Amino acid sequence: MKVVEFVILLSPDDRYRHRHVRIAGRVTEFVIQYEVRQGEEWLPVVRYDTAHGFAHRDLFSSKKDVEKTPLGMKDLNMALTFAESDLKANWKWYRRRYWEE
Repeated sequence: MKVVEFVILLSPDDRYRHRHVRIAGRVTEFVIQYEVRQGEEWLPVVRYDTAHGFAHRDLFSSKKDVEKTPLGMKDLNMALTFAESDLKANWKWYRRRYWEE
């Protein structure tokens, strides 16, 4: 089993948090999350994970509402790649959406 974890600061107030587990080269679980800083606290804006037994996206609002969307991918390697690409390409859009709601 191999666990990979890291955090990337995108700006002083934005970060990308990543954790995944591989067994025999296959992803078995993951959490990829974009977060914003409010004061001393880091708040989730969008999270991709495999909690609840399936790959999905949780989209948060500043009002603490959460919208859950299944990814529809059984291959967790593909789901992880999709999640990484989406957050890296769209984190600024997610930030605007979060603060405007």
